[in-house]
Amino acid sequence: MKKPINRRATKVVTKPARRSSTVRQRVVAAQPASAARIAFIGGGNMATAMIKGFVSAGVCAAGEIIATDIDAKKRSALMRTLKVGATADNGAAARGARVLILAVKPQILAAVLAELRPLMTPRHLVVSIAAGWPTARLEAGLGPAVRVVRVMSNTPALLGKGMSVAVRGRHATAADERLVLRLLRTVGKARAVTDEALLDAVTGLSGSGPAYVYLFAEALIAGGVAAGLSPADATELALQTLSGAAAMLQDAGETPERLRAAVTSPGGTTLAGLNELARRGFVEAVVA
Repeated sequence: MKKPINRRATKVVTKPARRSSTVRQRVVAAQPASAARIAFIGGGNMATAMIKGFVSAGVCAAGEIIATDIDAKKRSALMRTLKVGATADNGAAARGARVLILAVKPQILAAVLAELRPLMTPRHLVVSIAAGWPTARLEAGLGPAVRVVRVMSNTPALLGKGMSVAVRGRHATAADERLVLRLLRTVGKARAVTDEALLDAVTGLSGSGPAYVYLFAEALIAGGVAAGLSPADATELALQTLSGAAAMLQDAGETPERLRAAVTSPGGTTLAGLNELARRGFVEAVVA
C-alpha cells in the first residue's frame, strides 16, 4: 500500500533565471561616462552650478552626486531641484565618494580638512575651489599622499561661461588633471598650469576680473545717466555694448589693440574719451 503524500512537506523551489552576458553588458553600457561618485563639501552657488553642468553634460548622473550643507532648507532645495543626495554630514558624503570637491568658504576650510583627514584613502581625489589655499596647505591638512588639485574659477560659471584654471598637487596624476578639466569644462572653459605661483595672477585676472567689468558697467551707466539718458536706457546701452565688445574680442579674430584702433578715429570722440581714461590712470590702475 502506497503511503499518502505529505503535501505540506513538498516544496517546489524555482531558481531565478541567470542574466545572460548580453543583458549584463547592456546594463553596464547604460551607466554614465564617469563612474566616479562625486561629493560636494558645501552646497552653495558654485556647487549648484557645477552640479548642473556635470549632469547636463552627461559626465555623471544626479544620483551619483551628493552635497553637504548645514542649512536644512538648502539641502531640501538641492534634493528637490537637482535630484542629488544631500546631507549635513561631511564624513558620510566623503566615505562613499571618489571625487571630493571642496566648495566651502576659505575661512572654514581648515576645520573641514581636519574633519575629512581621518577618512582619506588612496581612492580619493580632492578638488579645492577655495581661494587662497595652496596645494601644500591642502595636503598638510588632509594627510600624506592625498591627491589634490587646486582650482581657481569665477562666477560666470554660474551661467556656464566660467574660466577655470587648475594646478596639480604633489601626488595628483595626469589622469586626475584630465578628469578635473573635463568636469570644469561643463561650466565654461578650463586649462591647467604647472606653476602654482601663476594662480595668483589667475586670481587677479579671471578670478576677480568679473568684478572689474561690473564696476566698469556701473561707470558706463552712471555716465549715460549724467549725460541725460534714463537709467533703463543707459543700462541697456551699456550691457549690450559690453556684450557686443566681448563677442568681437572672441569671434572677430583680431587683437584687442587692433579692435580698439578700428573704432578710434583721429580727433574723434572715442579718442577723446580714451585720452581722458589715460590721463586718469585707467590702464595703470587695472594692471596694478
